[in-house]
Amino acid sequence: MCPNNFYRRIMDEASNIVKVKFKYIMSIYGLCSEATAVVMEYMSNGSLNNLLASHTLMWPKKFQMIHEVSMGMNFLHSMKPPLLHLNLKTSNVLLDDHLHVKISDFGLIHWEEGMSKKLFMEHLTARGNISYIPPETFTQCPDPPGTTFDVYSFGIVMWEILTQQKPYAGCSVTTVLLQVSQGRRPCTEMIPEEKPRECDPMISLMQKCWDQDSRKRPLFSDIVIKTEALSEVLKIPGPIHCHRNGNKEQTSDYSWLVPPIHKMTLPEMPDISSDDQHAPSGILSLLSKKDFRSFRQSVKREHVCTLFSGEKSLLHYTVVSGDASSVKHVLSLDAEVNCTTARGYTPLIIAVLYRLHDIMSLLLDHGASATQGDEDQWTALHFAAQNGDDRAVRLLLDKGAAADTQEKTGWMPLHLACQNGHEAVARLLLSRLSEEAVGQKEEKRGKTGLHLASAYGYLNIAKLLLTKGADPNVIDATDSTALHLSAGEGHNRVVRLLLNGGASTDSVDSKGYTALHLAALKGHTGICRQLLSNGASPDSRTLQGWTPIHLAALRGHEATMVQLESQGGCVNVKGENGWTPLHLACHQGQSEVVATLLAAKAEPNVTEDPWLCADRKGSTAERGRQDTAGFFWGHSSGCGSEIKNAAEQQNSSDQEDSEASLHHLHRDLNSSADVADSQSELILLLTALRAADLKIAPRKSKPCSGAAGLQSPPVTYMHICETEVFSMGVFLLRPGASMPLHDHPDMNGNLRSC
Repeated sequence: MCPNNFYRRIMDEASNIVKVKFKYIMSIYGLCSEATAVVMEYMSNGSLNNLLASHTLMWPKKFQMIHEVSMGMNFLHSMKPPLLHLNLKTSNVLLDDHLHVKISDFGLIHWEEGMSKKLFMEHLTARGNISYIPPETFTQCPDPPGTTFDVYSFGIVMWEILTQQKPYAGCSVTTVLLQVSQGRRPCTEMIPEEKPRECDPMISLMQKCWDQDSRKRPLFSDIVIKTEALSEVLKIPGPIHCHRNGNKEQTSDYSWLVPPIHKMTLPEMPDISSDDQHAPSGILSLLSKKDFRSFRQSVKREHVCTLFSGEKSLLHYTVVSGDASSVKHVLSLDAEVNCTTARGYTPLIIAVLYRLHDIMSLLLDHGASATQGDEDQWTALHFAAQNGDDRAVRLLLDKGAAADTQEKTGWMPLHLACQNGHEAVARLLLSRLSEEAVGQKEEKRGKTGLHLASAYGYLNIAKLLLTKGADPNVIDATDSTALHLSAGEGHNRVVRLLLNGGASTDSVDSKGYTALHLAALKGHTGICRQLLSNGASPDSRTLQGWTPIHLAALRGHEATMVQLESQGGCVNVKGENGWTPLHLACHQGQSEVVATLLAAKAEPNVTEDPWLCADRKGSTAERGRQDTAGFFWGHSSGCGSEIKNAAEQQNSSDQEDSEASLHHLHRDLNSSADVADSQSELILLLTALRAADLKIAPRKSKPCSGAAGLQSPPVTYMHICETEVFSMGVFLLRPGASMPLHDHPDMNGNLRSC
């Protein structure tokens, strides 16, 4: 395929993909014309593949991620025709600041008519997809890939999330192909034994997804229902709770919405067989075998003083065993109750991590410190609050734990409870905190408990905090209030609560954004309505000069834009570089938004700032013109009817304004079918323009090749499309003017059609 045709095909595909917008689908903003790159939404937490390898996720979070991936895939498959991913894997599932998933790289692999299975397999294996390819792809099945292809890949992704392992690790491509073709799948025994009972139906669903017979695989419309039900049962917000590899540099890249991450290398029982039960290794072996009677008979005072790997003591291992009688016996041998591992973990912290409440009480009764922290100054209360263990929190508070204790970056237990949605824990902590402590900020990002609860949408916790005197207008390190965070995340009820609690709608963050800007940017129309009814200004500007209508137009949120306009928002307001909402909508190819703006009397003749034109390079600078909104229509297709409507709305007597209108509109004609569609649109356009007597005067311009005969005074023109590979001039005649036709390969057909 020649470079020009290849570029056209990519542009055509990209223009379709850009229009795909959904909460769990990656937003595509455009292509780089000078490099083979796609501009996508920034995902601060990278890929799910990397996260699974570096962190241990709690079960509720695993279920939530599986459900979100299923919703994203169901959206793609619900399109007409279904948009097949054909490249679904954990490295193409990205994570935002809140660890919600977004599916990327969809629509980039295609099955083309006449393509051989061998060539298709080469495309897949070149991307490292061998583990995600269903068996029918490399067997004698003649059918092209369909929706069941993605369902199979989703089954493998489910297994990766549940096990946090790589499928077919260490196997060659040939081995994987043989195993899959014979019906073998990744081992379900690798799923941890300590799993919730809801994991069994999730495993059953996973096995149906990777069924050898593609006809037996479920549809994503059914998968979504099942994953939602299972996710709801375990809906205890659970971000990352432990760090595996101890790489602290890695943790600094994670956003404030991820809790401070710690390496919790808990002491595990070595599987040691020893005939000498009185040796240290033999003592540990008895604990490992849960032979607690023999352990208590064999353990001596000298064993209590022995340090094992990682500076773990016998008391640490005995706590992990979970046998309170053995712990009591070791304590009776004068074991140091506050001894620490190399990472600063006390036996009490270990008991909290394992939720061993009887052993916690036993340790506290023997003098365990409820305020002692680990190497990062995390106390037992921090861990209990993070895990949502209200029984442990109550016990620790009653034994002297300080509710306002801070770890080294300023996080209090309340921050963790608010972030993770543990209402019972938050209630206990608030009963022991002063009003000043309730509003305490963590140091790195300056978030209060109210910021965290609002960002995650925990309404009841936000209510508790406001009742205890939390200030809704406190700002964090980016000058954001709780209202900014809840509005941006779409938490309607939390927004209402904050507004009733006195939150200001005029507060701006470090970029000049109000809560209304963020709600408009994300398309949260209901929240915009609430904010506007509470005094938010629809024409407030960011530091770049953007109003909420600009941002709604940029992202294609038509309903939001209508709401803003109905409440007094100006559709012709200029932002950075003199761009109006219409400029942005055209630039992004938002045809529905363009139509809505024009219906709201948006002026299509507004030009961008003159100084910007002087900085442009290439043909635009050579022509020395200013760009109207119409210039940007060429970066997408499907705006012909909006152009026609704009022309119909022009007043023929307003020639000075009309002179700039729709100047140098661009259209990409990427295929013969598109050309046919464009011809009919041009006929409509010219008919409308002539009916409106819209006169577009010639300006300084590079002449069109082959159009010399059309430069008589009665003729005005509009340059519809100009790209590196195709140029077409459309000439508009005043009523009664003659139109000489010339045999020009690019123009003749369209002119004759008109």
